[in-house]
Order: sequence, then structure tokens, then C-alpha cells
Amino acid sequence: MDEFLLIATVLRPQGVRGEIKIKPLTDRPEDIRGFKRIYIDGKARDVLSVRVSGEFAYLTLSGVADRNAAELLRSKEIFVSRRDAPKPEDGRYYIADLIGCAVLADGKEMGKVTDVIPAKTDVYVLDAGGRERVFAAADGVILDIDIPSKTITVDKKRFEECALYY
Repeated sequence: MDEFLLIATVLRPQGVRGEIKIKPLTDRPEDIRGFKRIYIDGKARDVLSVRVSGEFAYLTLSGVADRNAAELLRSKEIFVSRRDAPKPEDGRYYIADLIGCAVLADGKEMGKVTDVIPAKTDVYVLDAGGRERVFAAADGVILDIDIPSKTITVDKKRFEECALYY
């Protein structure tokens, strides 16, 4: 398992006092409030304040005192240590844990997960024998996710209805 989890992307500076606007990649933007230390470019930064507005959050970080310092963080990814992250609720998973899972339908491997695009209905990206294939995690598609065995079992009929090759 990865030691760090991607939780957000820095969008831009907000104001002149070093605050940054971020796009959380968590289930709810409010989840960002639970993290007291984050990592950007491998450097730990303490979270001094968090405010949430709609689908965005605004952070004030240690070592980021003005707009110029905040500008240097534009478009960077924000990570947290896995040990600082809460255990996912039953039926919920960290994307990092899904990457590399084999997707199985009727015992046959359809491909391996290379990415999950968060959306109202997440989109799974598979490497299907050198071709990229995507499918939406719509109702009835995923039957079981077994992180320890790195497998995702899907309903073959529903999978074929919503899967596309790129």
C-alpha cells in the first residue's frame, strides 16, 4: 500500500496572505478539515486554518506567508500520510488501494485498474491487454471489491453495457 494518499490539488492563491484555494478529491470537501499535516512536493506543512465553500476548500499553511509563496504551489498535488487518514467507511475505498486491482467478470480478467476518475459515478480506467478501457461504477456493475486479494468482481452484462475502449 502507498504510504501517502492524494487528497487535493492546489488551484491558485487566494488573497494576499498566503491562503490557497484547493479542489478536494475526497468524498466531501469538509473532509479536508480532518487533516492537520499535509505534504506538497514531499515537504510537510502544518495546516493552520481551513474553510470550505461549496466544492472547494481554502487552506492557510505553515511556511506560506504571502501570495508569492502561495503562487509557487499552484497546480501542485496535496498528499497526506496514510497513518493520518481515517479508515474508509464500509464499502468505501481509497483510490490508491484500487490501483493495480484485477477486474474479473465470470472468472476472466478484463484488465487491471490504472486510474479511478472521481465523479458522481466514479469512472475506472483499465489496462486491458495494452488497450485502455473505461467503465462507470454504475449500479449493479461492481459486485465485490477485495483489497487484500487486489480483485474487483463485476457483473459481466452490466460491465459490457457501460465499458468503452479508447
